[in-house]
Amino acid sequence: MGGKKSDGKVLAQNKKASHDYFIEDTYEAGMVLTGTEIKSIRNGKANIGDAFATIRNGEIHIHNMHISPFEQGNRSNPSDPTRTRKLLMHKEQIHKLLGQSKQEGFSIVPLKIYIRNGYAKLLLGLGRGKKQYDKRETAAKRDAQRDIQRALREKQKIAR
Repeated sequence: MGGKKSDGKVLAQNKKASHDYFIEDTYEAGMVLTGTEIKSIRNGKANIGDAFATIRNGEIHIHNMHISPFEQGNRSNPSDPTRTRKLLMHKEQIHKLLGQSKQEGFSIVPLKIYIRNGYAKLLLGLGRGKKQYDKRETAAKRDAQRDIQRALREKQKIAR
């Protein structure tokens, strides 16, 4: 049930997550938002770079997700753009995620926000932290792959 991918347009993405974590599994969660918050998200005014998720009392919450106040907002515009927001997931998924995240070195990382069937969704990843040498190794592999692709393109240009 875990590995769902987004269908809709990606509105916010956490690019730092793949640099800092090995993503083991992904989960899709709905978000409890106010009317003006969803308008801001649709305008692309959300940031999940510093966000993290916690599980308390059988509920999952996201912290430090910044949603800018809507310009034409009214009194339902929240005063705190980084307030803690509740996420909506099935109870079995929350329990599974709780068990996996309790292991040493694992954490729940928000990966991206997108719209699916008119609802804002958050893709959560179960991440295992990378060490410094893992980050260097990943960068070296990416550079090597880029060099291989560049060489293949050059070879194809010469063949024409």
